[in-house]
Amino acid sequence: MDFLLNIDLKKHPQPIQYRDKILLTGSCFTEHIGNSLAALKFDVLQNPNGILFGPDAVCKSLLAYKDKKIYQEEDLFLLNEVWYSWDHHSRYSHTSREAALQLINVSQEQAHDCLKSANWLVITLGSAFSYALTEEADRATAGVNSRVANCHRAPASWFRKEMLEISAIVDMLHNCIGEIRQMNPALQIIFTISPVRHIRDGVVENNRSKARLIEAVHQIVSSMENTYYFPAYELVIDVLRDYRFYDIDLVHPNYPATSYVLEKFTDSCIAEESRLLMKEIRQIINARKHRPLQPGTNAHRQFLLQSLEKVKQVQQQYPFLNLKEEIHYFSNHT
Repeated sequence: MDFLLNIDLKKHPQPIQYRDKILLTGSCFTEHIGNSLAALKFDVLQNPNGILFGPDAVCKSLLAYKDKKIYQEEDLFLLNEVWYSWDHHSRYSHTSREAALQLINVSQEQAHDCLKSANWLVITLGSAFSYALTEEADRATAGVNSRVANCHRAPASWFRKEMLEISAIVDMLHNCIGEIRQMNPALQIIFTISPVRHIRDGVVENNRSKARLIEAVHQIVSSMENTYYFPAYELVIDVLRDYRFYDIDLVHPNYPATSYVLEKFTDSCIAEESRLLMKEIRQIINARKHRPLQPGTNAHRQFLLQSLEKVKQVQQQYPFLNLKEEIHYFSNHT
């Protein structure tokens, strides 16, 4: 008897290779994918603006990377003694305006360089809701009707909230992809929809929001070449479909859930030879994390020497991997 619904995950025609460069952007679920790939030594850059939820914010950020936008003092605003950017997550905020600008512009430059040469762009959309500034916010910010990526806990009266229409989302994504592919024509794009519920919008409104994102993304995938959909949302909502796969807030998927999605992502989106290399890298990482009960023994020293030799062999065979940290660790503990 089957206890889980089956989703027929098709293999990508040109799956991700270890040599590929990957840019990831979007909601917090983006970082589950990005952190996992980074830990296994894939070449990734994730969320250069920090976490972004809406397609308007994602598209605006990608076009800023393409144009290598340099943020200026007037692009920041002061709230409760901290300088913020409406285009960025609060991780780029600072009590010093100069320090905040440096954080932002260093990230912008990295994102531009990555987007220019990336093989893959992974976009995870979280919400179809958009927030625009009102006149009350204009005195301290970028101007009336400017859309923001993050509200930074500013007063609610500073914002006008709306749910984007499907046609508007499609237009945003279509125009954005067209522009960034002028710089990088070979760029392949994977879309996912975050399974995290935006419960503050209400259960019904959250479902309407997710539905609009799903339909918009499928219209893009069906009309633009080298764009794909990975069903992270469906894997959690329809396959796992149980609150034991959620965190204590009943909103965020927990570790078993995200691990399951990442396993399916690996099977569907990553090339077979790279999956084999992932196993070798995972063994090296686990050896690096090993904490012996008796570190002074010959047995442990032999374990370190064998691990060092293994890392060197992998590095020699795959010189594009960055295993400097592991080589340094094993070399200094033998």
